Amino acid sequence: MGDWIFWMLAAAVAGLVTAALILAARHNRGETRSAAEFDLTVYRDQLAEIERDLDRGVLPPEEAHRLRTEVSRRLLEADRAAQAQPKATPKTAGLGLMALIAVVMAGSVALYTRLGAPGYPDLPLKERFAMSETLRTTRPSQAEAEVAATPPPARSDVDPAFLDLMEKLRGAVQERPGDISGLTLLARNEAALGNFKAAMQAQSGLIAAKAAAATGEDQATLAELMILAAGGYVSPEAEAVLVRALALDAQNGTARYYSGVMFAQIGRFDRTFVLWRRLLEEGPDDAPWIAPIREQLPEVAARAGVEYTLPTPQRGPSAGDVAAAADMTPEDRQAMISGMVAQLGDRLATEGGPAEDWARLITSLGVLGRTDEAREIYAEAVRRFEGQSVELAGLKEAATAAGVAE
Repeated sequence: MGDWIFWMLAAAVAGLVTAALILAARHNRGETRSAAEFDLTVYRDQLAEIERDLDRGVLPPEEAHRLRTEVSRRLLEADRAAQAQPKATPKTAGLGLMALIAVVMAGSVALYTRLGAPGYPDLPLKERFAMSETLRTTRPSQAEAEVAATPPPARSDVDPAFLDLMEKLRGAVQERPGDISGLTLLARNEAALGNFKAAMQAQSGLIAAKAAAATGEDQATLAELMILAAGGYVSPEAEAVLVRALALDAQNGTARYYSGVMFAQIGRFDRTFVLWRRLLEEGPDDAPWIAPIREQLPEVAARAGVEYTLPTPQRGPSAGDVAAAADMTPEDRQAMISGMVAQLGDRLATEGGPAEDWARLITSLGVLGRTDEAREIYAEAVRRFEGQSVELAGLKEAATAAGVAE
C-alpha cells in the first residue's frame, strides 16, 4: 500500500471521528438546555394551576398563597441556575471543539511519526521467515567473526606456576597430538585462561582423536568454544557443529541453548522460545543455561508474539524427584530422598520460605515414613502462616497426604 493511500484513509477516518464528536457535543448541549427550560415550564404551569384551583374554590386562599410562594421561590432558583450556565453560541462552541480535536489529531500524528514506522512496508510472516533465512545463509563465517571479535582481557590473577605447567602441557600435546587425556586437559585449561581459539583447536583435535567415539557433549563443547571465540556469535560452522552434537545427543542442553541463540540472532524468536522454554521447564535449576534463559526468555517471548510468564523456580524435592527414585534400589532411594529432605529442612529452618516449600517438606517426610517429624513441621507451618487461608489449605492437603492432618 502506498504512503499516500495510507494517509488519505487516515485523514478520512479522522474526519469521520471529528464529525461524530461534534454532533455528539451539540446533542449534549441541546439536552442541557432542554432540561433547564423544562424546569422553568413546569414551575410556570404549577403557578397557573394554583390560580385555577383558587378560582374554582377547591383551594383555600391561605394554602394557595403558601403554594404560590414556594413555587415562585423554586422558579426563581431555576431561572438563576439557567442564567448561570455558560453562554456559548453554537458557532463558538463548534470552533472550540474542532480546535481541541485538531490538537489531539496533530499530536497523534506526531506521536506516530516518532514511535511508529511510517513508510515501512507490511511484513507478513512468510516474508519475515524468508528474510530470516537470507540472513542465515549470508551471515559471516567463523574466521570473519573471530577477526571482528574483541579478544577477552588477559587474566592477571593466574599463578605463574600454572602458566609454566600450561607451557609444558602445550609442548607435550604437540609431541603427542593424538593423546586424548592431554587434549582434554589442554582444551579445558585454555578455555579457563580465556584462550578460546586455542581451546577450540585443542577440542577439535580431541574429537579427531576420538573419531567415532566422540560424543554429543564433545561436539557441543567445541561449538561453545567456537561461539566464545567469535564473541558470542553463532557462525555457520558453529551451527554445523551444533547439528552434529544434537544428532548424537538430542537432549544435550548446551547444544539446544546455543541453537536458540543462533535462531535469535537471525530473527527467529519463535524457534528460540520453543527451545528455551523446554530447557527451562526440564531443568535442573543449577544448569549453566538456566540463568541466561530466565533473564532473556520474557523478551524472546514478547518478540515471538507469545504471552508468557516465567515459572517460579522449584526448590527442594518435587513429586517428580520422588517418582524418579522409584527405579533406584531401596537403599539408594532412601539416601537420595533423605539428603534432599535434609537440605530443604535446613533451609526452611534458617531462612524460611513459601508455603509451597513447607508443603513439599511435609509430603517428603511422609514418603520417608517420618510422620512424627512431618507432624511437627506441619504444626510449625500452620503457626507461620496463621490467617492465610490459601497457604493453610495447601499445607492441609500436604499434611493429609502425609497422614498427619489433625
